[in-house]
Amino acid sequence: MARYTGPKTRIARKFGEPIFGADKVLSKKNYPPGQHGVNKRRKSSEYGVQLREKQKAKYTYGVLEKQFHNLFNKAARKKGITGEILLQLLESRLDNVVYRLGIAPTRAAARQLVLHRHITVNGAVVNIASYEVKPGDVVGVRERSKSLEVIADALAGFNHSKYPWLEWDESLKAGKLLHVPTREDIPENIKEQLIVELYSK
Repeated sequence: MARYTGPKTRIARKFGEPIFGADKVLSKKNYPPGQHGVNKRRKSSEYGVQLREKQKAKYTYGVLEKQFHNLFNKAARKKGITGEILLQLLESRLDNVVYRLGIAPTRAAARQLVLHRHITVNGAVVNIASYEVKPGDVVGVRERSKSLEVIADALAGFNHSKYPWLEWDESLKAGKLLHVPTREDIPENIKEQLIVELYSK
């Protein structure tokens, strides 16, 4: 299954944000990577700004170009604000829901848990990271995986009231998607309108 496997700190420094989670290097070197990173003051073109925003969204959610383009086309066909629908589709991915529920510390770790068949949706094992979770679906940890150290560590002290569109049941180690999140609920620093403008050219 395709995914980005390159240097993550370099990408985080490029955008100046910890898009892959907490990063010690980023806090020390909060300037772009490369020989001229510290002194880089070049003004980006309109296209460059839009492309950068799309790249940031792709890396944040761990989606490659073709998948991202397909999601955009799907969002464009739906009624409503295309940029907001695009983010809602990204938030509804199974790996992202697992991450938001606190079952995994990062989206990459959540993806691995899904691929290794540790996650269930409505009681059935699902090992497709891009699976679209619908409102009312219950995402949980497989019975024999509940004792996994990585899951226990991630859930320890996690604030489950952080995301109002999700409901967590500690006894079942499962969470329910109550509704699709609104744009105000999604904490990611992404200017989705720039992505829409980029694809509309």
